[in-house]
Amino acid sequence: MLIPTLEELLALRGAAHGLTLAGRRLASATLSGVHSSAQRGRGLEFQEVRPYVAGDDPRNIDWRVTARRGRPHTKLFQEERERPVWLLVDLQPGLFFGSRRQLKSAAAVRTAALLAWTASLGGDRVGGVVGSGVAGPHILPARARLGGVLPLIEALLAAQPAAPGQPVPDAFEAVLRTAAPLIRPGSQVLAVSDFAAVSEAQESLCAGLAAHSDVRLYWVTDPLEAQGLPAGRFRAGLPNRLGILDGTRVRERWQQAWREREARLTRLAQRCAAPVVRLDTSESVESVLRPVLLRGRSAA
Repeated sequence: MLIPTLEELLALRGAAHGLTLAGRRLASATLSGVHSSAQRGRGLEFQEVRPYVAGDDPRNIDWRVTARRGRPHTKLFQEERERPVWLLVDLQPGLFFGSRRQLKSAAAVRTAALLAWTASLGGDRVGGVVGSGVAGPHILPARARLGGVLPLIEALLAAQPAAPGQPVPDAFEAVLRTAAPLIRPGSQVLAVSDFAAVSEAQESLCAGLAAHSDVRLYWVTDPLEAQGLPAGRFRAGLPNRLGILDGTRVRERWQQAWREREARLTRLAQRCAAPVVRLDTSESVESVLRPVLLRGRSAA
């Protein structure tokens, strides 16, 4: 299982062409720049003409259409706006695990890099908070073009775990706490994690972000987590703390723990009104994300 390299993550820029993070918008968001919002009003891009109704701005009356049709018509515009896109990435030691083509940490790094390139190519400013669970979360201020993506890629490569280690259940909570005061209303928040330990505190922090921003969850999983061990006896655990597990005897408890984890993530997604995209280690990140992010389609 090869870990991501700088060259690979830079090459994902090519895979991001033709993709978009466009989707749900907040009409009350205070943004500026080059992104279309659902908010209608005076702006830069003409949208349509429709019959005038009480409350419309008289300055937007289309007098030619009004004269032709014999009743007042008004012009509508889409405001072109830029937004910050924040990548919140969980790379705590528990993600150094994988039973298929890649580690969960590698899938998380590749996912974050492809999303960052997609945002940058779409004209958004890219920022991030990357947590390793070892040191404090690394903050990358939102910046335009390569100034946003390249520092994030460097932080992802530096933070990915290099060996198995004790999981840090509250690592993603630390990422959320660090990000909360940095993220302005109207931002897009892309959270990448295995969400192995969703707590009430994490739910509250995520719901607070979702109250004023577009939150999306990218869930990194491995087939073995859901299916459990096959029949047989296996050595499992951390270095110097290995034990013997009987696949048949532990499967029921293993799968019950997985169902409980799914239920916690479902509750988190509902509380944050956030779509969830599942990325399994058995599949390439590009093959999963490309259908979701193709232009003209909403993300999950």
